[in-house]
Amino acid sequence: MTASALLQRLEQDDVHFLRLQFTDILGTTKNVEVPRSQFQKALSGDITFDGSAVEGFTRVEESDMLLSPDLSTFLIYPQFSREEGERGRVARLICDVTLPDGTPFDGDPRQVLRRQVLRAQQMGFEMFVGTEPEFFLFERTGDGRGTTVTHDKAGYFDLAPIDKGERIRREIVNKLLHMGFDIEAAHHEVAPGQHEIDFRYAPALEAADRIATFKFVVKRVALEYGLLASFLPKPIAGISGSGMHCHLSLFRNGVNAFADPGGDHGLSPTAMQFIAGLLEHAGGMTAITNPLVNSYKRLVPGFEAPVNVAWSTSNRSALIRIPAKRGASTRAEVRMPDPSCNPYLALAVMLAAGLDGIEQRLEPAPAIQRNIFKMTVREKRHHRVRELPTDLREALEELGKDDVIAGALGDHVLTHFVAAKKSEWQDYSATIHAWELDRYLDLI
Repeated sequence: MTASALLQRLEQDDVHFLRLQFTDILGTTKNVEVPRSQFQKALSGDITFDGSAVEGFTRVEESDMLLSPDLSTFLIYPQFSREEGERGRVARLICDVTLPDGTPFDGDPRQVLRRQVLRAQQMGFEMFVGTEPEFFLFERTGDGRGTTVTHDKAGYFDLAPIDKGERIRREIVNKLLHMGFDIEAAHHEVAPGQHEIDFRYAPALEAADRIATFKFVVKRVALEYGLLASFLPKPIAGISGSGMHCHLSLFRNGVNAFADPGGDHGLSPTAMQFIAGLLEHAGGMTAITNPLVNSYKRLVPGFEAPVNVAWSTSNRSALIRIPAKRGASTRAEVRMPDPSCNPYLALAVMLAAGLDGIEQRLEPAPAIQRNIFKMTVREKRHHRVRELPTDLREALEELGKDDVIAGALGDHVLTHFVAAKKSEWQDYSATIHAWELDRYLDLI
């Protein structure tokens, strides 16, 4: 769609406000909203913003930055109940961040992913991604503050009236469908108050764009019902945490490059090398795919979240699982990411890891079909099974040692991301937690 055609569309659809959306390094969605009088200027990429006010973007003396809209991302938001009666509609464009001279900004997470997408294209591949983000619905207090009191006590695949979130989940899906998203399924998850919505596979950049908007829609619909929607990986101890499994596949000339009926497990050499790359760089990726102190409270044994660097075609205790479908549906399900991650950076490092496996012709260890949680240390060592980092500090150390993942991020993103996360870890380490007082105060 050209800018002139889009201007006509905005007029025809009675759009009064246009949100120019972008994402900071830590994955927080930002936007500059302009009224109808500024649509022409916005579509020309002439809207500036103060980059020094955005986490990890730039310094005060280099603050002016431009928003260059990707016209292919245009969509109109559905009206939320609190907006009923308001004049005009609101539309969205996702933007690339550029310097004043139009040069792409190295610190823009969308550019980080775009670089890896281009690298894949140069190798003859296009990566498709299907995501399965999970989230919790919590009650709010009378004055609107969030709690960790779950909205229901239901479990996996339960129905109403036990599943009190059924209506909310359906409304979220309807809003997404209205915006043109391709949703495959939605259901209650294992933990009370926990839900999952599954996206049909899409090209990597489009998949990341969808996740960024999805999180906004989920939180907005929950607010309409007086609830808090949270993507925190492990908000409650002792129950399952929220992941964002990513189903990855490479296509070449419209054909799934992972499929090979004559290969082991129906997988092609390309698939095996891609899997090997993901396993090789798993430690370095984890700081990006699981970026919070809280993320590592989810990555513990006993809740189906992976802690072991291994792959399987049959069980969910491995980091990578190969779902049963073959042919065009052949894919690798990466199970460690959680929904707190920056989707652009997470997909970028997974793609970079897999492509490195192909370039280096890496071979993975044999697939493990048994429950890894029940294997002894000796058995794990025999099968070349490593463990993921156990906390954010360790994950940052692994990132610092991995030139492939660091190189995929680029110097700007790497420097600012690591600095922010080291500060987060230091704050956490210096804080006195309730667990310490409960455990030690009377004993010591």
